[in-house]
Amino acid sequence: MIGFLRGIVHAYGSDFVLIDVNGVGYRINFYHSEALSKGKEMIIYTYQNVREDEISLYGFLSLEEYDLFIKLISVKGLGPKIASNILSRASVDSIITAVETGDINFIRHMPGIGNKTASQIILDLKGKLVESSSAETSVSEEMHDVAEALKQLGYKSTEIRPVMKKLAKEKGSTDELIRKALALLMK
Repeated sequence: MIGFLRGIVHAYGSDFVLIDVNGVGYRINFYHSEALSKGKEMIIYTYQNVREDEISLYGFLSLEEYDLFIKLISVKGLGPKIASNILSRASVDSIITAVETGDINFIRHMPGIGNKTASQIILDLKGKLVESSSAETSVSEEMHDVAEALKQLGYKSTEIRPVMKKLAKEKGSTDELIRKALALLMK
């Protein structure tokens, strides 16, 4: 199995990257085109999917994203393409928070996910994604509330994700975190 590839980005599209590793081009299903630029050297963590009629690679920017992908494809009825689409639409932290808090609406709004699959994801993965203490859970719930408040104010996920990463180590009430998030978004 191919664990990761280090090479030069040769070409890319909205759902793939072609990476040159010492003269060999690997086509990887990759949904983070915003992180790519032609000629850039990068490491992409990979999952090799083998089916009867196809061998394909799925790529990830971090080991955390890769680990969550592995757990998602263990859910009955969830294949690698849908799991990759989920990870392309939301951050690892927001997905984990949604599963741990049982936020079926968040999961249901992912591409290719209906009510039944969203329920199955929560049933299969709740409690398995984090070694949680009560403090970690409350912080995660606060961060989830902040993200939801920003969505209600009309901000897009692509605007919210970077702010949530900056706020990850911040402490305070939900209201204070929302104020800090808005201040970051105004910059």
